Amino acid sequence: MAIVETRALTKVYPGASAAAVDRVDIASREGEFLVLLGPSGSGKTTVLRMIAGLEEPSSGEILIGGVVVNRLSARQRRIAMVFQSYALYPHLTVYKNIAFPLKAQGLPRDQHERKVAWAASMFGIEALLQRKPRQLSGGERQRVALARALVREPSVFLLDEPLSNLDAKLRASAREELENFQKTIGTTTIYVTHDQVEAMAMGDRIAVLHQGRVRQIGTPSQVYGEPADTFVATFLGSPPMNLVEDGATILGFRPEHFRPSDGASTDSAERFSFRVEHVEYLGADRLVYGMLEGRFAGKEAISRLPSYLPEPAVGRACDFVVEKGHLRYFDAATGSKKT
Repeated sequence: MAIVETRALTKVYPGASAAAVDRVDIASREGEFLVLLGPSGSGKTTVLRMIAGLEEPSSGEILIGGVVVNRLSARQRRIAMVFQSYALYPHLTVYKNIAFPLKAQGLPRDQHERKVAWAASMFGIEALLQRKPRQLSGGERQRVALARALVREPSVFLLDEPLSNLDAKLRASAREELENFQKTIGTTTIYVTHDQVEAMAMGDRIAVLHQGRVRQIGTPSQVYGEPADTFVATFLGSPPMNLVEDGATILGFRPEHFRPSDGASTDSAERFSFRVEHVEYLGADRLVYGMLEGRFAGKEAISRLPSYLPEPAVGRACDFVVEKGHLRYFDAATGSKKT
């Protein structure tokens, strides 16, 4: 296991008007599952490729196990990377795909069988060793790619959206398998995704990136419940956090905390007049869309309500409330959270 750290890591491509990665500081913890989350173009894959040694930083340092590795080749860094495409060799059997890194390392052939068998057993693909990639399902190819990475016994795993080619059902089961596997072997893992559900479900911590910068690093509950700025507030959550401007301050509240008033007078809640415009039934929940009136007139808002509650009448203004403990406050000029 090893700690991965970046210090003021920067990447500027020739001719670009802005840095793809702009002074990124990230430090993993030993053995943790750290997720780099962000939209397309946020710099998350570029950070991963620089850690892997596949991209050269414009400036800044990369440390693995406390050692600066900027000048070390990808092979010397003792990392293993799994790409979105899995990059299996189509003409080789599963056995030979998994054994390929051992051959590249010059490991004696008599050790190959033992290590391949061990890696294959970790993913339950022992019966597939004589097949070729075209004979495998998407989930099986993913397991082969992971076994090939594991066989090297790396100090760090780097995973670049390895589940994105799977269908929704298989993706959910593969996510659970991958998370359990990482906990079993305890290898420090850095995982790139644009999928917030994946990030929330799998990450010990999440680093949210946007426009080449880290906006927040924290546990899933921290980045969801205490977003550092309005970008994090709206990128995490589906539907996203409601944001309504109130002068120099933006008031934020999650849809699940925006509920019909029970009529009781209380000083512990912020009250809103909310005109319902549309309701979506989602089985366990309903999403209620509408416009605020009064003090926040003209601002859109969304409520997520359990389906067992009565459906609000469309076209009518209703009293809705948010407990003050669930309100978040942001600076209207900068978008940063107010303390």
